[in-house]
Amino acid sequence: MCALFHPREHEPPPALEPVASEFPKINGAEIAATTYGQRVAGDFYDSLRVSPERILFGLLDVAGRRESNQLILSAAQNIFRTLGTELFSRPDINESDAMSELCLRLNRGVMEAAAGIHSCPAFLGCYHEKFGTLCYTNAGHTPALLRDSTGIAELGSTGLPLGLFSHATCDAPTVGLEKGAILLLVSRGVVEGKCKDDKAEDLEFGLERVKERLQADRSLTAQAVAGVILKSVGEFICEPLVPDDMTTLVFMRTA
Repeated sequence: MCALFHPREHEPPPALEPVASEFPKINGAEIAATTYGQRVAGDFYDSLRVSPERILFGLLDVAGRRESNQLILSAAQNIFRTLGTELFSRPDINESDAMSELCLRLNRGVMEAAAGIHSCPAFLGCYHEKFGTLCYTNAGHTPALLRDSTGIAELGSTGLPLGLFSHATCDAPTVGLEKGAILLLVSRGVVEGKCKDDKAEDLEFGLERVKERLQADRSLTAQAVAGVILKSVGEFICEPLVPDDMTTLVFMRTA
């Protein structure tokens, strides 16, 4: 597998340092991801070049344990790569229509692989190198955070999670990314990372803390930003190993 699946059933517990993944080279931008935890849940991410000027990427959070999700993960990867390339390879496409079609087909693929309903929040994005634009859809996923010179904006849900209704659709808006802009995606495990205070009350890391760390960070690479966010979560939680996957994916426009 290229960027999605790293089976670790027979490996020792992972170190606390996030592990980087390789992504395609992008003209004037870069993308990176890190994962913290035992890789027991359904987080997966991928990215590939689908045309001379377009990069497709996505982060999915499949409900359930990883060992029971292999068929769903494999189906999603196959659709993402094969259909994504087919839909976005032509230069004259309507990116919004292509993204909506990809989301619809992924939705049906998840349901078919699961033989029924199976929740799968997802964020999918297509970056156009020439125009510096991002066409995206957020299928019930944790809001993406876009940091630029105006501050931080949330790219919230544009539709329901995948895997719930066979004909559910998602809108696919487009945003411009200025030089230096950072798009941050985090899995549910990041915002739900817990620690107990001295009153024995559970506290979640939460999206607001993610925003604070992103706003304060001045890292110069996508990989560094991804690592900073997960390091902050690691410092916040109390246990050496977390019960759920924690994944960050960062897209940064550098030129």
